[in-house]
Amino acid sequence: MTAAPALPGILLRWLAVLLAAQISVACAITDGTAVSLQPLFADLTFSRPVAMLQTPGASPYWYVVEKGGRVVRVEGEGSAALTALFVDISDRVDAGPSEAGLLGMAFHPDFADNGQVYLSYTRGAPLTSVLSRFASRDGGLTLDAASEEVLLEVPQPYGNHNGGQIAFGPDGYLYYGLGDGGAGGDPHGNGQNTQTLLGAMLRLAVNGPSPYAIPPDNPFVGGGGRPEIYAWGLRNPWRWSFDHLGGELWVGDVGQNAWEEIDRVSLGDNLGWNLWEGSHCFTPVACRSEGVVMPVAEYSHALGCSVTGGYVYRGEAIPALYGRYLFGDFCSGTVWQLDSGNLQAGARILIESGLQLSSFAEDRNGELYLLDYGSGGIFRLVPE
Repeated sequence: MTAAPALPGILLRWLAVLLAAQISVACAITDGTAVSLQPLFADLTFSRPVAMLQTPGASPYWYVVEKGGRVVRVEGEGSAALTALFVDISDRVDAGPSEAGLLGMAFHPDFADNGQVYLSYTRGAPLTSVLSRFASRDGGLTLDAASEEVLLEVPQPYGNHNGGQIAFGPDGYLYYGLGDGGAGGDPHGNGQNTQTLLGAMLRLAVNGPSPYAIPPDNPFVGGGGRPEIYAWGLRNPWRWSFDHLGGELWVGDVGQNAWEEIDRVSLGDNLGWNLWEGSHCFTPVACRSEGVVMPVAEYSHALGCSVTGGYVYRGEAIPALYGRYLFGDFCSGTVWQLDSGNLQAGARILIESGLQLSSFAEDRNGELYLLDYGSGGIFRLVPE
């Protein structure tokens, strides 16, 4: 963040930006697709939820990740939903800074056979991003907190821009998104420095010798940068996903003071930060475009202040949205849709959710859900 789930400070900053811009929203276009939000768990709320996911396969459970260090397992929906603690690692998580905490979780694709779960969190004194592997020994009912195997530690120079999401890609590798290290304007130049893991999307092979191996086609496997890097030039990737149909990686990258962006990221991409904020020059003295991949969509701070990346909709409940990439804003709660097959058409407003939108979630059928950081509620996107 200056990103989701950034909290009171970022909201004050957003209000100041809106006042300075006189809240000009003339460029907003409403899509017209009729959708609404329906509570997924009628009687349940969670503490600062930042992610929700299911296991690979046919498990009946949802797993809700709470920033403070807990993961809650949920069975059922509506008023019949029941919760149980999956794991609590709050004893090792520093969730004090507004953008720190338990930030990501991923089930191994072969979870049913190996019980492996990966968690991404920040540890304090000094603040460090940690990627670890844990074991579930009972088929996903609980996670053994004592089984932690630390795979990677990345020191954080400041308390913000920690990124932290992890997910397995369609290639079977584990992806790990990290912000530029924080403060404002990337004072250490990490976004354009391929000798650091900050400001980058990492790709790791975790099925071989511990802690991990390097995929053979990573761009710097032969030198010139850290071999873990898949793409770089990111400010703070806050929520990203793979399209199940084509495998493309879509990233919401949080902006500085003016522009929020959506990137479609490929192997070896330089996404431009801190030379560019969105498609706008950020550092005029060194504002070069050669070798930089520009965003596929952006919006100004007249419409929000902190992008939350989402998913390409592949469900059946809302046919008009099929193939549309949905993303939102943490501060305004606006949700946009973007035709993944016709990017030139631009993004259109889908719904004003009224939520502090910390994350989207996707079920096995491609239906989408929205997480409200403020109230702790979780909502299903449904046709109206």
